[in-house]
Amino acid sequence: MAIGYACITIGVQDAKQARCTIGNATEDNLRRLIKDNLNALDAAIDYNIAMGISLFRISSDIVPFGSHPVNKLLWWEEFGEKLAQIGKKVIDSGMRATMHPGQYTVLNSKNSEVVDNALLDLKYHCKFMDVLGLDEKNKMILHVGGVYGDKKNSAEVFKSNYLRLPDNIKGRLIIENDDKNYTVEDVLGISRALEVPVVFDNLHNKLNPSLETIPEQGWVDICRSTWKQKDGVQKIHYSQQKAGGTAGSHSDTIYIEEFIKFYNNIRDKNIDIMLEVKDKNISCIKCINSSSSKTSAKDLEEEWARYKYFVLSRSASIYSEIREQLKDKENIDAVRFYKKIEQAIDKAEDKGAEVNAAQHVWGYINKNCKEAEKRRFNKLLASYIDKGDGLKSIKNHLLKCAIEQDISYLINSYYFYI
Repeated sequence: MAIGYACITIGVQDAKQARCTIGNATEDNLRRLIKDNLNALDAAIDYNIAMGISLFRISSDIVPFGSHPVNKLLWWEEFGEKLAQIGKKVIDSGMRATMHPGQYTVLNSKNSEVVDNALLDLKYHCKFMDVLGLDEKNKMILHVGGVYGDKKNSAEVFKSNYLRLPDNIKGRLIIENDDKNYTVEDVLGISRALEVPVVFDNLHNKLNPSLETIPEQGWVDICRSTWKQKDGVQKIHYSQQKAGGTAGSHSDTIYIEEFIKFYNNIRDKNIDIMLEVKDKNISCIKCINSSSSKTSAKDLEEEWARYKYFVLSRSASIYSEIREQLKDKENIDAVRFYKKIEQAIDKAEDKGAEVNAAQHVWGYINKNCKEAEKRRFNKLLASYIDKGDGLKSIKNHLLKCAIEQDISYLINSYYFYI
């Protein structure tokens, strides 16, 4: 079993990706962005390997406008060596990579131009994975598309257009139930006709349930039957609804008690779970540590080192409670640890706690700071104390100073990223 996250790696400085507008998509700009984005992908893969994360969704935007005529670069040749190097790293580590073409990649549109563009986009994604050297167990996920007033007919259009796809695309493609149009029952019907694997999405199923009432675990089991040996381990998507957000909005973090309840109900643990959540790899590590019997006191201590200044910025009492909990090396309880972290996440901003944490972090930095940096910190802090705004500017300044001094202990702190 693997638990993974999608596209963006939070808190890893060299893993940031960049985009450009179509108006700025010159050959020179595209070439520079592809080079930088491949380096960022390489850094993300290194991070995943170091953290034991073996499932990862690669961003569609590594090659900007990869399926658009504005990008005339033969990127698969020009950057072939770098792509092969990254792919080898993925393969050698046992990691599984996926890609997920976006909402405009619609195979069953009534507009032939939209369908043609969808085919171009699928070709781009497939070529990217082919050049990485990844086999067909590394998949591309697609939604069925629109209903256009007649779901049955629109499903038939999807089937017809799917059958026209090149074999290498069909070998990678898997389909997913969505939150508005096609239920898991609908998608399974398409799957039976095309013999294409189905990805079960738990949140989409809650928002757009099938007529047949089956528990989540039942749908997971049924979807498993669509996966053949050549497709690899069954893959599902897991997310939680953001409190107060619009229907389908992903939560900022995965709340661990709810996840563990879902995980424990899965009968066959030989499954890959892709998390869709705003804090990405942060929740991924949380879920890995909480579901693994191999999680050690050292693992939680390393997590605490990353969380501690954030927790301090929300609540000194929770900070002390977690420190006390971690002293008991004989009774490791990852779920209890992360529930305490979540209590801090859910707390409203408290000016006194934020000032205390900022001053604590500053204490590790200020001795080697320039006078101008010291003046700026004091000015930003005074403004926050007086007016209650500018907290982000304080954190940005502290992070900038930590990076300049190469203090990895602070650079890796979630204090700057949550």
